[in-house]
Amino acid sequence: MSVEYLSKQMGASEQIRYTERHHWIFPLTVMIKWIVFAAVVVALIILFSMWFPDARFVRWFYFVLIVPVVRIGWGFLSWRMNVYALTNRRVVEVTGVVSKRVSDSSLEKLTDVVLTQSLFGRLLGYGTIEVLTGAAKAGINSLRQIRRPMEFKTEMLNAKEELEREMGQSG
Repeated sequence: MSVEYLSKQMGASEQIRYTERHHWIFPLTVMIKWIVFAAVVVALIILFSMWFPDARFVRWFYFVLIVPVVRIGWGFLSWRMNVYALTNRRVVEVTGVVSKRVSDSSLEKLTDVVLTQSLFGRLLGYGTIEVLTGAAKAGINSLRQIRRPMEFKTEMLNAKEELEREMGQSG
């Protein structure tokens, strides 16, 4: 969905080269408390249903279960909708489920790229990419907790090189 949203904002000759999102472990760690809460509610429903088979108050626990289910669903949707994209012209971050925010940095202004991976990041396949551009504060500064950061960095550098070649030929 976010890729389609981004596609509507691209220039005529701009093409998406690579997309990535946060590593799955980060939304999972945020949602863990809601998963535990949902598990406790389900366990209470089962226990109270066994202890009090005719009790009507057990039905109210189903309403309590709505909160963690909605929060888990929202966390998953948020993870799915937040995308880092690389086009042949820029690096783009699209965030938001209902309200959208699109932030980008031009590959033309890209000066340096710094990849940082912790030990766990290397083991699980995530990291942070710092995008350094000639612009002081504009655009994307950091792609945090991104899956497959090495591949994204490599694609970004390849796209930058192709853009420079293209600009050199037209100039």
